[in-house]
Amino acid sequence: MAAKAAPRRRRQGSAARRWANRDVDAIVFGMNVAYFSFHAELRDFLVNGQHDLCYAFQGSPGIKDPVEALGVPHTEVQWIVVNGECVGFDYRLQHRDQVQVYPPGESPGVTPAVPVRVPPVGSAFVLDVNLGKLARRLRLCGLDACYRNDFSDRDVAELAARDRRIVLTRDRRLLHQKTIVHGYWVRATDPDLQLREVLQRFHLHHQVRPFHRCIRCNGEIRGTDKAAVLDLLEPLTRRYYTEFYRCQDCGKVYWKGSHYEHMRRRIERLTGVAPPPLLKAPGPDADTAPAEAAGEG
Repeated sequence: MAAKAAPRRRRQGSAARRWANRDVDAIVFGMNVAYFSFHAELRDFLVNGQHDLCYAFQGSPGIKDPVEALGVPHTEVQWIVVNGECVGFDYRLQHRDQVQVYPPGESPGVTPAVPVRVPPVGSAFVLDVNLGKLARRLRLCGLDACYRNDFSDRDVAELAARDRRIVLTRDRRLLHQKTIVHGYWVRATDPDLQLREVLQRFHLHHQVRPFHRCIRCNGEIRGTDKAAVLDLLEPLTRRYYTEFYRCQDCGKVYWKGSHYEHMRRRIERLTGVAPPPLLKAPGPDADTAPAEAAGEG
């Protein structure tokens, strides 16, 4: 039988007293109870930021089920401590268990500290349809960000499983899918703040390599001879620019045009990483020369 959370009452007295009241309610109906405390940003998923919950259940469910039933996606959890010891998602919940749940970056305060999953390998992401602007910013920073505006939730989950990608989403329900191992619910709504949030959450500042990925398709950008792209250039671009780059997947051509310096300063402001300054090409002023900034569509 599916377990459910006991209704939360008004806070009165200590947590032990509140839990004791619910304990009696659950036992009257022949159910087991366990006591959950959620820490730090995991409280973002709970009603009114509550963090001490009494959970009523029957049988011995795997502990991942009640964590998600209480509203917290399994992908947001790094440590689970039951009765003073770290456990994995395979732990079977028992009557009167005391459960502490922690996100990444928080210490569980016990030894040995065993996480519920190994950290992700690399920093390849797949983003849902709500995060197109964030995808462009991640690509601009040289980070692998798989995105299409027609991805379904199933597409995102399958790509994450197949390519071992970290899911980024604004839809917390997506992170409840069992096939998703690593994922993160992006809290911010502004794309610039979202970029800062993701860089901080996954400690990516040292991996920022601006202008190394195509913001249109996520392919890698590499230098190319001018002769190889000459037929794709406008006449004035052909005349005044000599250094070109090309996406290895979609073939889009880039060069350091009039927007490059603005974008360079913007990336430095958002990430703290400074791309190399612009070396102006000979010819008219960069503001009047028709040009395309590296990374601009």
